[in-house]
Amino acid sequence: MKVEQIYTGCIAHAAYYLEDQGEAAIFDPLREVQPYIDKANEDQANIKYVFETHFHADFVSGHLDLAKKTGAKIIYGPTAKPGFDALIAEDNQEFKVGRYTVKVIHTPGHTMESTTYLLVDENGKEHGIITGDTLFIGDVGRPDLAQHVIEDLTEEKLAGHLFDSLRNKIMPLSDDLIVYPNHGAGSACGKMMSQETTDTLGHQKETNYALRADMTKDEFIKELLDGLTAPPGYFPKNVLMNIQGYDSIDQVIERGQQPLNADAFEAAANETKALILDTREAEVFKDGFIPNSINIGLDNNFAQWVGELIPDIKQPILLVTEPGKEEESIIRLARVGYDYSIGYLKGGINTWKEAGKELDQVTRIDVDNLDSLLTNDSVKIIDVRKRSEYDSQHVVGAENIPLNEINKHLAELPKEKFAIHCQGGYRSMIAASILKQRGFDNFVDVRGGFDKILEDDIEVTEYVCPSTLL
Repeated sequence: MKVEQIYTGCIAHAAYYLEDQGEAAIFDPLREVQPYIDKANEDQANIKYVFETHFHADFVSGHLDLAKKTGAKIIYGPTAKPGFDALIAEDNQEFKVGRYTVKVIHTPGHTMESTTYLLVDENGKEHGIITGDTLFIGDVGRPDLAQHVIEDLTEEKLAGHLFDSLRNKIMPLSDDLIVYPNHGAGSACGKMMSQETTDTLGHQKETNYALRADMTKDEFIKELLDGLTAPPGYFPKNVLMNIQGYDSIDQVIERGQQPLNADAFEAAANETKALILDTREAEVFKDGFIPNSINIGLDNNFAQWVGELIPDIKQPILLVTEPGKEEESIIRLARVGYDYSIGYLKGGINTWKEAGKELDQVTRIDVDNLDSLLTNDSVKIIDVRKRSEYDSQHVVGAENIPLNEINKHLAELPKEKFAIHCQGGYRSMIAASILKQRGFDNFVDVRGGFDKILEDDIEVTEYVCPSTLL
């Protein structure tokens, strides 16, 4: 059976491509749909269906653009109520893609419309299950997201539905089925996902805590909810975009690809109150950036941190990127619903420098310098990693202010000199840019973060295995 996983690591997302005899189907596509169209064209196939496992929260799906550009039919599982034309399938309904069969298995729990798709080959052999956020490798989907859209859908109620779906619909299936989930490690849609992105169902029955055969429903609910933290604020907004519709990605790219010289960029920032977002890597950003800009580098979990830190998805955004990275920045913003990029600094930061305009900097120190700073008892360390990372192991005496909460805790930051760090240096530079924007100058950033601290003699707490990765 020809089924291909198309994995996008920066948002830990997996889409799937199924093709046979000139017909193709895409499962849970990303916002930029041309790569799927190109793949089908290479196979001389027409995209017949776009299958959605549920209304996604952590990204904006490409279902509408893909259907518009190819004529494909959008398929949702039972109970879905989209604000656009789509086929709402019945439980156990079957669809043909060439000689292959896609069978609908309604598996409510992560959300009420959540659906698993059973793939059956041309010989009638069941090959695998595309599980969406119902079943991950090593975990299952969190049941606390739908409540942010529909108040009555409490996390306890949805966890109970998920228990029933897993026991009655998924676990009775054959052990040799391949599990194809929608996400892997790094996604906020589950708390303990594996780095692996596929597995057999039999192995998951043996190793996934949520599939223990002797687990009661009450035990399942308790274990599933333990360790969950509040979901990122952009999740409900992405759900609504996926339900109601959105601008074409082509419009979004066209709107954002407006090259601006230094004077025009500065005028646009003043007139529109746009956020200046600098997507260069941290080590480059620190040496010179436009005052009041925020650094979220493209080379890591860019979309996730944009969603965590920019509360308004309709916020106008002006981009500073490495030359040639403008369109990529616009697309990756749009993946999580930030559609209002309104222009970029043509030529990058050198254009700003050559115009003689003001630059700001962040002081970044090596761990050796941190060691000498710590001989001064008045120097505090602020650890901006997740709470779970801090609880697992941290510098003795360090305070934890997770990056996604930093704006809420500015008043708690030391008035005297302090140092900030994360795990490797990506998140701490985001934090540093926010602190600079808020008027802080009395801090340094630790190059290499906790990874480098562990290589030094700085005193840290005993390591404790984390119970959650959220």
